[in-house]
Amino acid sequence: MSRIGKIPVKLPQGVKVNFQNELITVEGPKGKLTQRYHPVISFEEKNGEISVGRANEEKQTKAFHGLYRNLLNNMVTGVSSGFTKVLLINGVGYRAEVQGKLLVMSLGYSNDIYVGIPDGIAVAADAGKVTVSGIDKQKVGEFASQVRKLRVPEPYKGKGIRYEDEQIRRKVGKSGVK
Repeated sequence: MSRIGKIPVKLPQGVKVNFQNELITVEGPKGKLTQRYHPVISFEEKNGEISVGRANEEKQTKAFHGLYRNLLNNMVTGVSSGFTKVLLINGVGYRAEVQGKLLVMSLGYSNDIYVGIPDGIAVAADAGKVTVSGIDKQKVGEFASQVRKLRVPEPYKGKGIRYEDEQIRRKVGKSGVK
């Protein structure tokens, strides 16, 4: 049995889960998420927990077992508490601000960079910090990754955009020849 797949998913208060027509629908206080699933996976709800089962012992089915359990867990977490990624902007003159549905970033290039904020994502920018939040873990992570790619942190001075929990391995610069 899959180590991840056999762990039941606990449903917090106010979260409703529905399985029909190979579609998972999770509704909670923050919103509603849907996800298609493969028919070899089965879901059973009892006592406020959902256990995930599988039809056979094939390698692909075992992989689906852990995958859909984690996707369901991420959906339940998203609609109940949401996901957040924090990006830190480090560099002289580097800054970010939100203007409507655009994230405007000044990152040392000749022009400012305008990034469209997708639906379902909330972005807040203040004093060298950009906070990306939403209910869909995949969308939050993807948008944060796209923003980070605009100016990847460099190893000599540490200038660029990095995740809050990311460590940049610093390098020693050239030593002057005498």
